[in-house]
Amino acid sequence: MAIDLKGLNHNQLSDLIARAKARQEELAKDRVSKLRDKINALIKAEGVALEQVFGGRGGRGGKRGGKVKPKFRNPSTGETWTGRGKRPRWFAAALAAGKKEKDFLIG
Repeated sequence: MAIDLKGLNHNQLSDLIARAKARQEELAKDRVSKLRDKINALIKAEGVALEQVFGGRGGRGGKRGGKVKPKFRNPSTGETWTGRGKRPRWFAAALAAGKKEKDFLIG
């Protein structure tokens, strides 16, 4: 199937590119779906569970999303912070006032 690209105007060419990208994504999804079916069939034929092969929740996500215990506590308000991410305002203000991180450690 030959397409005369020189005969297309800007809008037609943009539309062709968008349709080609959409088709490419469709083919990629189809390929992944077929591969997933083959893997599931092989695992079933071997008589093992998906979790035995990939571990955990089927190999997706791992330990992501788990709760992290707080590491610091504001003694005046009881607010806590895990020590991850941006420092809370109360923590940054206390450090600026001369306090030490160890003053807010929990436990």
